Amino acid sequence: MSILIEDLAHLETELTNFRHDLHMHPELGFKEKRTSFKIAEELKSSGIEVSTEVGKTGVVGVLKKGHGTKNIMLRADMDALPINEKSTHNYTSKNPGVMHACGHDGHTAMLLGAAKFLANNDCFSGTVYFVFQPNEEHGLGAKAMLEDGLLERFPAKEIYGIHNLPGAPLGEFSTRVGVICASETLFEITIEGRGGHSSMPHLGVDTILVGSELVTSIQTIVSRKLDPCSTVVVSVTEFISDGIRNVLPGKTVLKGDIRTHNSKDRSKVQKVLKQICNGVAKLHGVKIKISINNEFIETNNSRIPNENAIKAASGLGCKIISDSPPMSFSEDFAQFASKRPSCFLLMGNGLEGANSQPLHSSDYDFNDKALITGAGFWSRLVSNQLQS
Repeated sequence: MSILIEDLAHLETELTNFRHDLHMHPELGFKEKRTSFKIAEELKSSGIEVSTEVGKTGVVGVLKKGHGTKNIMLRADMDALPINEKSTHNYTSKNPGVMHACGHDGHTAMLLGAAKFLANNDCFSGTVYFVFQPNEEHGLGAKAMLEDGLLERFPAKEIYGIHNLPGAPLGEFSTRVGVICASETLFEITIEGRGGHSSMPHLGVDTILVGSELVTSIQTIVSRKLDPCSTVVVSVTEFISDGIRNVLPGKTVLKGDIRTHNSKDRSKVQKVLKQICNGVAKLHGVKIKISINNEFIETNNSRIPNENAIKAASGLGCKIISDSPPMSFSEDFAQFASKRPSCFLLMGNGLEGANSQPLHSSDYDFNDKALITGAGFWSRLVSNQLQS
């Protein structure tokens, strides 16, 4: 069966309503209880075997057809963000301070649409694992599912994932072999000196001044310590002190974020960051402690799954960019890609209005017109890979 987007058109209204419902009831990572329940009920209604509480709040659907021995795993994320929504549409968040500002509601609806279509059409022979992952935003959900035996219980040979991309044409797919998304490393630097009166700075050590020097020095890591062709971003995102009005602070904390596309650059940045902290501490006679936490590793696409994804998207009539530049944002899908041959794709969310607003912005919205395209892609990929 050669699947086309039109073959799933009858699901458009149902998937749109489902996505709007998720959008109105967003839940943060590992709190997706209502979301998980709704997904499980929809899968069961299509006759799909369901396992819940995989990695705390994760859901896995298993669909077997025919006598084929091959299998494939498709993954969608389902958590929301701690953001106050400023949209004006009629399905805005009913949970104050929580919003689907990254399109995980759409990712979930697309995969659910594919599950429904595949359950009702004999277009493949084998096993499909539909994975609905919790807590992608904090990089904890994939690890939780893996630690809960995901790949032992559901022994997939290949894993695929999709993320929408605002500002790219609707339905355009982008992918590449190798790194597709950056790593994310968080750092926290604590400066401890001797505070004092603002009128007598010579009697203490102003940790705001020390922190400011650190901020400036940190910006030289990319410009002076790395190859100019390296795609690395180092940002100081928080500057916190215990100073008030006329009191020079004795303690200042800097927090920040590092993005890299390979482990070599990641290690180099961390090494230089520690050297800078040690040098500034000696210069000013203060104590500086630094903690570094690798939240997300780089997401790498394998060659054969990447070729399979390109074939499915092209056969669906979609435009595909097969050598897309790596993204600077990070993805928890990287944990799955480190365990099995995988492909992570980006799908255009549109060029206008809320669909083109940056991910994580308070007025962003997933494009409902992309739901059938995404579900169609998943369905065609399964049909191609598990030919009956």
